[in-house]
Amino acid sequence: MLFYLSLLAVLASLVMVGYRYRATLPTRVKAFFPSLNHYSPLASFSDQARAGLSSPMFDIESANIAEGDSRAGLDEQGTQEVLDIMRAQRVNFDQARLIRHNQILARNGIDPSGMPLDSKAITRL
Repeated sequence: MLFYLSLLAVLASLVMVGYRYRATLPTRVKAFFPSLNHYSPLASFSDQARAGLSSPMFDIESANIAEGDSRAGLDEQGTQEVLDIMRAQRVNFDQARLIRHNQILARNGIDPSGMPLDSKAITRL
């Protein structure tokens, strides 16, 4: 009985370590677990426009793609956060950008209007 309990503990710890370091796993190991490969980075402006990360208010198609911008594209972490908000809250691109921006402001102690939430902050002279 103790042998099986030890075997279960070793197997559970291997699973936890594998999950924790799943980003650094070799591709051979990742091939056995296709659910780990759900994320693929959007490396260019055209990929990001095809993914829905463009709108009339934030037009990367005419401003970046048509002008032949050579940069890599938008920030990967920011685009993933916006895509997650779009999926979770079922909003369009502009609303998801606004929600993300308000979350960033709230984390930094700033009201959505731009005023600091700190009562000691000097806003008038």
